[in-house]
Amino acid sequence: MASLRPWQASCVQKSLDWYANGNKHFLVNAAPGAGKTIAACVIAEKLFAVGLIDAVIVIAPRKAVVDQWVSEFKVITGRSMLKITAADQEPEDYGTDYAATWSAIQGLLPAFKVICDRKKTLVICDEHHHAAIEAAWGRGASGAFNSADFVLVLTGTPIRSDGKDSVWLAFNERGEIDHPQEGTYTISYGEAVDFGYCRPITFHRHEGHFAVSLGDDGAEDVTVSSKGQSELPGNLKDLKSLKKALDFYRLVCTPAVDPSGRAQIKSYHGSMIQWGSEKLDDIICEMPHAGGLVIAPNIKFAEYMADLIEQIEGEKPNIVHTDVPNPEARIEAFRKSKKRWIVSVGMISEGVDIPRLRILVYLPNAQTELTFRQAMGRVVRNAHEKDTTRAYVVMPTHPKFEKFAINVEDEMSVTAKAPKPKPTTKICPVCAMECERSAEICNCGHQFSKTTGVQKSCPACEGLNSPTAKSCMHCGERFQDAFCVTLKQALRVGAITRGLELSEDEVKEAERIARDVRGAILASGDQLLINMLQVLPKESFGRVKTIIENI
Repeated sequence: MASLRPWQASCVQKSLDWYANGNKHFLVNAAPGAGKTIAACVIAEKLFAVGLIDAVIVIAPRKAVVDQWVSEFKVITGRSMLKITAADQEPEDYGTDYAATWSAIQGLLPAFKVICDRKKTLVICDEHHHAAIEAAWGRGASGAFNSADFVLVLTGTPIRSDGKDSVWLAFNERGEIDHPQEGTYTISYGEAVDFGYCRPITFHRHEGHFAVSLGDDGAEDVTVSSKGQSELPGNLKDLKSLKKALDFYRLVCTPAVDPSGRAQIKSYHGSMIQWGSEKLDDIICEMPHAGGLVIAPNIKFAEYMADLIEQIEGEKPNIVHTDVPNPEARIEAFRKSKKRWIVSVGMISEGVDIPRLRILVYLPNAQTELTFRQAMGRVVRNAHEKDTTRAYVVMPTHPKFEKFAINVEDEMSVTAKAPKPKPTTKICPVCAMECERSAEICNCGHQFSKTTGVQKSCPACEGLNSPTAKSCMHCGERFQDAFCVTLKQALRVGAITRGLELSEDEVKEAERIARDVRGAILASGDQLLINMLQVLPKESFGRVKTIIENI
């Protein structure tokens, strides 16, 4: 049997006692990175050994997690699993167990029901919050696996962000899981840190002030920060679309590019990457192959952040999203590589295990505590038994993120919250010898790599400082990070006008064709069409064109 952590051994025994007493559903509510997968595999191994089951079906959120399950399950139980990641893969009986994605089971309900009817089956539900009762996946789980002998529910974020109940579990009026304590094993993130199962985490609130120019000559500026925006000029106060465009987080998710389209290093996002890069340098002194993860809100922004990383560090990061070929293979390649950064849009989240990740630059699309904790879970996994590193999240100063971070910090002990001193030595990645932090070459001959940081010039004395410095090391002048954007750039994430929510691509296409469309309508002399111009905002012309083309 696998060597278990004390919590895992206790959890295994509690689950077996629960099942032996005639109960069907056991819940493991453990923090991301605590080791739920290993505990579940050992529970299955024990049930096989006493003859209570002869088949296991694992349901996981995505293909990369299915791959991890198949690997762990084989090591611990010695049994093979058939991977099912698409709805057209029939779960035929090859004498194996099964690992499927939640999305794949929707089209395979009858086949899974047959397996559960014919065999004594344990169903393991990983990241169980996916199985909302009213959602298709929840209905699938309920219908296909009702005849399973046992169900093992695994979750690190048990409350769904949409407030819906999950199949197989009861909830109280506050939306919290109301499962019997005898059938539940819980280990919080704070407990996992104190026991040494997960790394402690620090949240870096990244502040910024956007000076948004409302006029072409920059004469009128509105300052936007995490604390709100300054007063709009009197003639613009009633423009609701402008107020929405000047939202701090909207500006945070707006690329800052030069006229050639190149990402600007001297920007809010450039300063985020600079901070993350310096902190990664510190961590690499303890963990030579540590890496950083950027979670971006969309593909365009991910490519922009990748450009910033390449300019700042001199190395192009891995980038994974739905439009790149073989994203799962790219994730696996990064997991095994020594590359410093990977940029993701929705691909590296729940269940994806890359233990060397220690820095998270967090700019997500979804703003829920569930996604926040899942993202955080990517950088808190122990890399090895003697891991003493700390994880860091670089995030915008956003009220929701602040609240989520405080909730996590409230779980941690005073010791775990204590700041970690800057390392004065570093570990050689070749011979593991401890060297001076300033050493360029190890005694074994290994040459330490250097990152190329962009220094900050003091406006008062012109002295050069670290890009993350809060004040000048030469004259003491306090820096204030101000990132200027024009109104056009502030609106570069689409438009909201006259009740319409328009995407960036729609707005750009509308700008391209607006002059020709307006000219053609006016030249036609058709009064009905001319009247329509008065009520139809020109920003919507791109959407109208798409609708007509799709008819």
